[in-house]
Amino acid sequence: MSKYNLEERTIKFSQEVISMCKNVNQDLISRPIIAQLIRSATSIGANYMEANNACSKKDFRNKIFICKKESQETKYWLIILKGIANEKTLLIDKLKQEVQKLTMIFQKITNTLRKKV
Repeated sequence: MSKYNLEERTIKFSQEVISMCKNVNQDLISRPIIAQLIRSATSIGANYMEANNACSKKDFRNKIFICKKESQETKYWLIILKGIANEKTLLIDKLKQEVQKLTMIFQKITNTLRKKV
């Protein structure tokens, strides 16, 4: 996958998470979960864009590792949200599948970078 496509993919993912969260019934319980989900989901793409402008290979590797960690955190928050937002189960499952694919992409990148060191 090219740099451009992964950038677009992470942006699209962030937008889909935000759109879904706007339509979840917010209450005392769901509000902090939604906030955490939005922070981690949008951080994936932000860190990927930073990685593409890294000043060194080490900086690039660190940003990609953060992308992977944020992807895993996003999956966690989606699982938690699924337990309280029953009306969004199918959409949450779709987003979980996409974030799992993103996690695997970032894992592959980190594995490739380790082999080069």
